Amino acid sequence: MSVNNKYMHSELTDKIINLAIKVHKALGPGFPERFYEKALVYELGKNKINYNTEKNIYVKYDNIALGIQRLDLVVDDKVILELKIASEINEAHTAQIVSYLKASGMKIGLILNFAKNKLEIKRVIV
Repeated sequence: MSVNNKYMHSELTDKIINLAIKVHKALGPGFPERFYEKALVYELGKNKINYNTEKNIYVKYDNIALGIQRLDLVVDDKVILELKIASEINEAHTAQIVSYLKASGMKIGLILNFAKNKLEIKRVIV
């Protein structure tokens, strides 16, 4: 991370956000989440940004395996993307991504809400 970056992996998250804005501007609000995911995956690939869809993480408690949680998108094994179609990003969405970050060992996530006229973005760092 360079000294000028305000956040961990900010160059990568800025690229992701710009691509998400591009997708949202083209499609607008109102479609199912999977359409935005497909368009964003297309843009990530087109821009040679590594990603995994539906990546599994293992959730543990006190070294006991509780189960597997599937993540929407993970970019470059550094950033978890949680795509939403909701009236607004709320505390439950934030708590969800914080849990995913803790379970995965990653430090940064983006919640992208495509349901509004303007893409709603929340950066979450643990």
